[in-house]
Parts: sequence; C-alpha cells; structure tokens
Amino acid sequence: MNPRFPKNEIHADSAEMLKAGLRPFKPRRGLTNGHLQTIVGNYLPRPAFLCDSVKETVEVDPVDGSRVVCFCDWQPEPGRASLLTVILVHGLEGSSESRYIKGIAARAWAAGCNVVRMNMRNCGDTDELTPTLYHSGLSSDVGTVVRHYAARFGLERVALVGYSMGGNLVLKLAGEWGGAAAPLCAVATVCPAIDLSAGSDALHEPANRLYEWHFLRRLMQRYHRKAALYPHIYGNAKVGPIRSLRQFDNEIVARYCGFRDADDYYYRAASARVVDKIAVPTLIIRAEDDPFVRFTPETRSRLIANPNILLVETQHGGHCAYLSRDRGDDIHWAEANVVRYLMKFSSAAKITGGSDGS
Repeated sequence: MNPRFPKNEIHADSAEMLKAGLRPFKPRRGLTNGHLQTIVGNYLPRPAFLCDSVKETVEVDPVDGSRVVCFCDWQPEPGRASLLTVILVHGLEGSSESRYIKGIAARAWAAGCNVVRMNMRNCGDTDELTPTLYHSGLSSDVGTVVRHYAARFGLERVALVGYSMGGNLVLKLAGEWGGAAAPLCAVATVCPAIDLSAGSDALHEPANRLYEWHFLRRLMQRYHRKAALYPHIYGNAKVGPIRSLRQFDNEIVARYCGFRDADDYYYRAASARVVDKIAVPTLIIRAEDDPFVRFTPETRSRLIANPNILLVETQHGGHCAYLSRDRGDDIHWAEANVVRYLMKFSSAAKITGGSDGS
C-alpha cells in the first residue's frame, strides 16, 4: 500500500529537492484524478517539434543482426563532445515519435544538450530490423546505444531519461553497470515500471482494463506483424485469445525471449532487483495516483536507502502526465524538472525561468 500525502503535494526531502533545482508540483485545475491526468496528458496538443534530427540505425545484437533506430539532435560544433548528451527511452508501445519524448527532446536541446531519441527493437515502424520481440528487460540494448555514441563522438557525459517501461530499462542498466558506468553520469525517470509483476496485476484491475486492452491490442498487432515477417520463427505457434498482459507475457514474451514464464520474466527484467547498486545520481518521479505503476514496499525502501537516488513522490500526476497549473513551458512539470535536474551535469545550462505556480 502506497503512503498518502494529503497535505504536501511532494513527498521528498525538501533540501535535496531544492539542491536538485526541482519545483513543487501543483496539478492543473480539474485534473486531480489520475485517470484524467493520464488521458488528457496523452492527447493534449503540443507545439511542433522543430529539431532537424539525423536518423541512424545501431546494431544492438551482432548474433542475430538486430538493429534499432535512433534520431539524433546534435548541438553545433565546436565543443559538442563536452556537452551533456541525453538519451531518451520511451515506454511500452511508444516510440521516438511519442509526444512526451518529443517534448522533452525539444526542451533538453533548447537547454544546450545533445539529444538522442532511441527506439526499442521493433518500435517506430522498425519491425523488419530485428527477428526478435522487445521486452522490459533489454537494458543491454540501451547500454549498446550509450557506448556506440560515446565511442563514435567521444562523448564525455551521457544522461539517460526513461518513461514507464523506458524508466525500468535505464534504471536496470544503471544498476547493472554500478560503479563502472562512465560515461553515464546521471539517470532520470518518470513513472518507471520497476516492479513488473505489480504493474501487470494493476493493469488487470477493473478500473484499468481500458489501458490493458489498449496495450494488448497494440502488442498483438505487433506480434502478428512479426509472424508475417518471420514465419519460420513465429508462424507455427498456436496462440489463443489473449485476455491479459500477464497472459501475453506468459505465452508470447516468455516463449520467444528466453524466460521460463511470466513470473520469471517479471523477476529477471525488473530493475527493482538492482536499484540498490545504482552509483550515479538518479532522479525518480512517480505519482501516487498513477493508475498502474506500483512500487512494492520493499522496492521503495531500497530506493530511499540508496543515497544516489532522489525519489520524488507526488499525490497527483497520473501516468507520465504531470500537467501543472503553471503557465508556458512549465505546464509539463515532469519534463521541465527532469531537464532542470540534468542541468547540473551540463556545461551549457540555458534553463530559463518559469512560473512557480504560486
């Protein structure tokens, strides 16, 4: 059971938050319901994304030739390599084109950072670039992308930002790398799905079935596309009606991705196992009213016990929404505060002021 914070919208050490440059969250009027925040945040129009991105494919598995597509927005030379490079990782069935990814990409680039928007395997219309499916445990793909760009451009500092599933991936990678994480210098996540079993069960609750149906429809469509592209791998499998995310993970992800069953997948792929080993500064933002991302008490205790992690828990915010009553750019509170947090690791801080919402 998550603690409730009826008087204080933010539950975190105030001195640490101030030191990190974070501002209080005050939800937009009328959006103090987690479902409303989540849905409105997903569909609220945003300004056009104006960065001139460079598209590139990166091989992440030399054994089967799997590749992912990244879109890069580089700051002008000279001095590009010394700037902070922010690599963004999307959530389940998202992509480099997701609104929240483009939103934070534009903000980080305007703040003086290089930005890489990474697609996980198959995402962003790239099913033909890998014979495999993607899942929440492929932190090695993220690590390969980090090291690829660090080596290619001599990058001195890299930060990882992940949303939902992407949050689990970047936290898992940071925990796996531990103290040998260079050039990774910081991690920031919004509503990370770090307890996969708890999140899967939450999606199957009656109040959340709409989200589960949405994900299942997209995941099954992808599975059928993969079967058409790679019939020798997927064509002979008999898959009956899939009625829950746990069933999908048990019958499809486990079968094709090397797990014994869904429980084995949830355990091995969850960053909750390794968050105590994270050795770089890390920001975790989560909302108490997030409909389906849940932290177990044990995981929350591990996060709080790690001095490298700043856990910011808010009463409201929904799932990756965080629509604030602030005006201007700060209406998207989470991404604004993620970039503020990352600026202390950048030599090109251009953060401008904004409403405190007071």
